[in-house]
Amino acid sequence: TAIWPYANRATRTYLGIAGYLISPTGSYSSQRVFNLGENRFRTDLQIGFQTPITKSVDGMIAVDTMWFGGNSQCAATCGLASNGSLTQKPLTTTQLGPIYRINEIFTVGASYFYVAGGAISINNSYQNNVVNTQRFLLSGQAHTPIGRFSLQYGRDMEIKNGFVQTGLLVLRLAKEF
Repeated sequence: TAIWPYANRATRTYLGIAGYLISPTGSYSSQRVFNLGENRFRTDLQIGFQTPITKSVDGMIAVDTMWFGGNSQCAATCGLASNGSLTQKPLTTTQLGPIYRINEIFTVGASYFYVAGGAISINNSYQNNVVNTQRFLLSGQAHTPIGRFSLQYGRDMEIKNGFVQTGLLVLRLAKEF
């Protein structure tokens, strides 16, 4: 659920807060290394702020933190012969950057992301796998009568633990209905 405690289109200033509870869904078996489902809860809190820097440029910052429930039935995924416990520290993503409004239809932006945290312990044994990732994302949007077209390109700049994203190219159409 998202709420907007402050949203002023005239001044282009916005504050948004969103919270999520993600429940375990799908098929999960502790004996499979890869599962389409999972058996732990997650909660996520996101806060974002955007305000003008100049007549055509807005600045934005957003912080997202995810908290993870425990998994007392972690075997194959945890490299164990029988069920063990998996716990994970919170994972925080910070994003900031400028958004340039070319005109009423087109905007372009550049974002810097810093992701940190998420260390895992298996049977109370620390795995020394704190995520520490920096990445950038360049984006362009066109607001048309058909919908909002987005084109994004990005990649990781530095990574310590976690998945490596050597390149990202996304074309998206979002339409209200």
